[in-house]
Amino acid sequence: MIAMSVLLMLFVGVMLVLALIGTVFKLTFMLIGGLFHLVGAVLGMLFGGLALLIVAPIVAVALLPLCLPVILLVAIVWAIARASRRPAPTPVH
Repeated sequence: MIAMSVLLMLFVGVMLVLALIGTVFKLTFMLIGGLFHLVGAVLGMLFGGLALLIVAPIVAVALLPLCLPVILLVAIVWAIARASRRPAPTPVH
């Protein structure tokens, strides 16, 4: 009976050591993977931002004929609203 309990403790101890080694490997690879993830995210934002700086003006010029009536309508409404305001009263000293 004592021999069986010693064998069981030895088996459980080996399993705990193996679980600890697996946890260390898992944490190590998690940290390395997180580092690669952060580097990839920074590079993605950098190259995505550069692509946006290049593409955004082209898209704006391409969409100008579609947006031009709305821009003109807003400009007319703004001009009418500005012209209909009374001049600000002069402060009395």
